[in-house]
Amino acid sequence: MDARLTTEQRELREAAARLAGELGPGSVHDLDDAERVERLEKAVAATGWRSLRSDGASGVEAAIVVEEFGRGLVDVPLLGPLLADDLRTGTGGGPGPGPGPGPGPGPLTIAVDAEAFDARGMARTLSLDGARVLAGRVGALVPGADLTRRGAEVLGPLEPAGELAAEAAGRWRALALVVTCADLLGTARGAHALACEYAKVREQYGRTIGSYQAVAHLLAEGLALIEGSVSVLRHAAWAVDELAPDEAVRAARVAKLYCARAARTVCETAVQVHGGIGNTWECLAHVHLRRALTSADLFPVALEEIDLGLS
Repeated sequence: MDARLTTEQRELREAAARLAGELGPGSVHDLDDAERVERLEKAVAATGWRSLRSDGASGVEAAIVVEEFGRGLVDVPLLGPLLADDLRTGTGGGPGPGPGPGPGPGPLTIAVDAEAFDARGMARTLSLDGARVLAGRVGALVPGADLTRRGAEVLGPLEPAGELAAEAAGRWRALALVVTCADLLGTARGAHALACEYAKVREQYGRTIGSYQAVAHLLAEGLALIEGSVSVLRHAAWAVDELAPDEAVRAARVAKLYCARAARTVCETAVQVHGGIGNTWECLAHVHLRRALTSADLFPVALEEIDLGLS
């Protein structure tokens, strides 16, 4: 495995980061800016990144885009449609969001535990039950902890939309874990950057708080967790396409456990570094934490599912 990104992959990262930086929310109030969200939706739709896998992208490339969107708290659907597109392609539906298996045409997202995930603006859902792919329609949006991605009801009855080969089903499960890990890593990176910037400008007793060891050590430990997450995620993303499905799933499970714990710690640290301000609605730190907790609960992994213990 070569952990280095290719020139094309670095350019993809830069493009995703630029889009997230320009149109992602810069404050909690921006989450309610309908005009910004509309511009962001048009920009994301124009990139074609929701159909990355059916366009031939690797697991590494899918993870790159999802990570940058997590870092920038991009609040239009990507992860759900990306996974649904991969499922659709696996059933022979072909690439793209147009008509295919299931109840009617329209943009796709994924359903998890009988709820449509990343569902704002989506019309129908796909889910994997064993090797069977089931399709449903997206109902009303439902409230949730994540302020950047909305869930919705799944209207039944679910209809069969095809079946995946055992190998394809395994690779899809590995991909599902990998992209949630990528979102966790990106969200942690965004929260850590937010905390570092605050530590550079907030003064206490005539000095910036970042100059005090109590704060500097917290931020350094967060950076170490982020670097560890990069390592396990990069291996798991590579494994999606290069290793046997069971090995890819195992690598993804290890990554999910590590990234979920790391992201929660980093995001909670960001709240702590902000002090009293970190506990207010206006501080973006809680938006990062909410997103991290949601991604950690998406396709959750228990320590008992792997044979390598993590402390």
